[in-house]
Amino acid sequence: MAVFTGLVQLIGSRVAAFHQVPVRHLDPLGYALLLVGPVALLVRHRYRVPVVAGTIAATVAYLLLGYPYGPVVLAPLVAVLGALRAGYRRAVWTLTGTGYLLLVGLGRVPGLHLHSPGLGDSVLTLLTIGAVLLLGEAARVQSRYLAELGRTRAEQARVRAEQQRRQASEERLRIARELHDVLGHHLSLINVQAGVGLHLMDEQPEQARTALVAIRQASAEALREVRSVLGVLRAQDEQAPRTPAPGLANLSALVEDAGASASVLGEARELPAEVDRAAYRIAQEALTNVRRHAGPAASARVTIGYGPDALTVRVADDGIGGVAEDGNGIAGMRARAAALGGTLTAGPADGGGFLVEARLPLR
Repeated sequence: MAVFTGLVQLIGSRVAAFHQVPVRHLDPLGYALLLVGPVALLVRHRYRVPVVAGTIAATVAYLLLGYPYGPVVLAPLVAVLGALRAGYRRAVWTLTGTGYLLLVGLGRVPGLHLHSPGLGDSVLTLLTIGAVLLLGEAARVQSRYLAELGRTRAEQARVRAEQQRRQASEERLRIARELHDVLGHHLSLINVQAGVGLHLMDEQPEQARTALVAIRQASAEALREVRSVLGVLRAQDEQAPRTPAPGLANLSALVEDAGASASVLGEARELPAEVDRAAYRIAQEALTNVRRHAGPAASARVTIGYGPDALTVRVADDGIGGVAEDGNGIAGMRARAAALGGTLTAGPADGGGFLVEARLPLR
């Protein structure tokens, strides 16, 4: 840009001199003044305001000395536009106004023998300066708009990335809870039945065979549910899973496998899918804890209560021990209830044993 500006000012002013009767013909000083501005443009990105001052001063001096009119304002134009776009409004307007006043006023001071532009040239120069400043302001506004747009897009990208990370974390936690519920329940059942089978293998082989059948069924069910849980990791264009997630419709089989009993309070009705699934998983985990901690002689009862605005899940046992509060099971059940805006309490029951009770809002 600096080289191009220098060539235009030199060649343009030289050509313009053939069509004018200047007060002073181009000489070494005139050529030097024509080159001051383009040379200053070489450092315009580092010294915005000094370059504006230098280009305006060289141009005003060139015109006051009476050299021929030509494209001498190109260097100040480039400097002013760049400085305005960079945000130096006050300095640019001050220097430009000062330069114009010096150009118009110094030529009329007696004894200085400087060229004074006529009224027409003064008005034309003023209009040119105004157009340049308006163009510079437009460039500044556009630059600020583009910068703000870039910041907005960067912030939106950051928010989207944070949201994706949060969703991924929530999905991992959900999958972890599902796997914990599925594997914990069925592996606990397999462990109990395997112990029974080993104990009865020699003396009561038929009952040992029954335990082995139960182990096979529990392992098959565990594999089916694990595949269903991991199905959420499939690609979006893959086929949806063929088997739905278990809900209270599967509660009878769950209770039967656990050797517990169940009852329903209120009128059973269709539930929101997330409530149905959470209620089943809470009952499943509570029964798993009974099997692990309550002792071999303990019995458990699951009670499902349908209220007008909430579903209650109550699992009580008459076992001998409690459940560690820092275990993953109770924490996972509480997380499931809290995710739906519900609550879950777990602790020793008044009459002995252990009680887990969850309340899941339906609205």
